[in-house]
Amino acid sequence: MEIKQVGVLGCGLMGHGIAQVAAQAGYDVVVREVDQGKLDKGLGKIEKQLGRAVEKGRMEQNEADAVRGRIKGTLDYSDLADSDLVIEAITEDLDMKLEMWREVDSVVKPEAVFATNTSSLPVIDQAAVTSRPESFLGLHYFNPAQVMKLVEVVRGITTSDEAFAVGTDFAKSIGKLGIPTRDSAGFIVNRLLVPYMLDAIRAYEEGVGSVDEIDAAMKAGAAHPMGPLQLSDFVGLDTLGSICDVMFDEFRERRFARPPTLRKMLAAGWYGQKSGMGFYDWSGDEPVPNPQLS
Repeated sequence: MEIKQVGVLGCGLMGHGIAQVAAQAGYDVVVREVDQGKLDKGLGKIEKQLGRAVEKGRMEQNEADAVRGRIKGTLDYSDLADSDLVIEAITEDLDMKLEMWREVDSVVKPEAVFATNTSSLPVIDQAAVTSRPESFLGLHYFNPAQVMKLVEVVRGITTSDEAFAVGTDFAKSIGKLGIPTRDSAGFIVNRLLVPYMLDAIRAYEEGVGSVDEIDAAMKAGAAHPMGPLQLSDFVGLDTLGSICDVMFDEFRERRFARPPTLRKMLAAGWYGQKSGMGFYDWSGDEPVPNPQLS
């Protein structure tokens, strides 16, 4: 099938980036949010990113204007009715996603393909509440979606060959590397990455090194661009906690369980960069290790 219009559910951390890269690839995009404040904030981030691209010479002003012109914001599900592909990028909460898909399924044309951007939740659980489980798959982008090359193309047990091909071709059309994977908790990247971040937290708890020492060691010794504790803050400690819960429920292995320090930080409302406090204090020009963890 030919994709002309892409619907994006959510204009937050991931949704605004997904909407931007789709529009930059030439697709008309309709992005839906729950209220005007969140919608304006997300669209503002897109405009800021486009403005920065113009300033740095990566894009002409007329190109940026054309990209922005292809993105329509809405609060109404019915504006998604003519979308050929609908990508969900809301909060990583299964109940919220299921409620949303029931609404979307009732208004979007029956031939459209649905995709979830979930980082860990089962694709089949979401597909099963729609009238088109065969036309449902996962398209897992990475933050920031404008920069990160990978999209995990997740095949659920009900996903048809046609829908899977739509997802794979779409990822390629927007300049991403679409890697196929099965519908197993964490898929490929988080299955490997989350235990690494959790082990870094446990190493900190056990006194192996301080926050900045652990991060500096992994950057210098493994050539990682970011240490595991700073990466945890960047991903979002709340998101990390949610992924932990899903993976622990599926595999029942200690390595997927929330370490005590993570549980305490979430109870304190420390979610990392997004909240201004995590393993690092993000309130200044540069992040510094959170002194309250010492």
